[in-house]
Amino acid sequence: MVHRVGQWFKSSYSGGSGTECVEVADLFATVGVRDSTRPEEPRISVGHAAWAGFVAHVGAKNGCQ
Repeated sequence: MVHRVGQWFKSSYSGGSGTECVEVADLFATVGVRDSTRPEEPRISVGHAAWAGFVAHVGAKNGCQ
């Protein structure tokens, strides 16, 4: 799935119950991460390489390689 720069979307690793929702966005220079149940609250941003490493690590831990 392709997302536009600045478009927030729910992470595929989020739970389906609606209480554990993480959204991510390509913010051009970084990747943003926020709680979708509180989108107005503070969020974090990390570099693209750090995000890719994190996703690869999580995927490996869950057998998603």
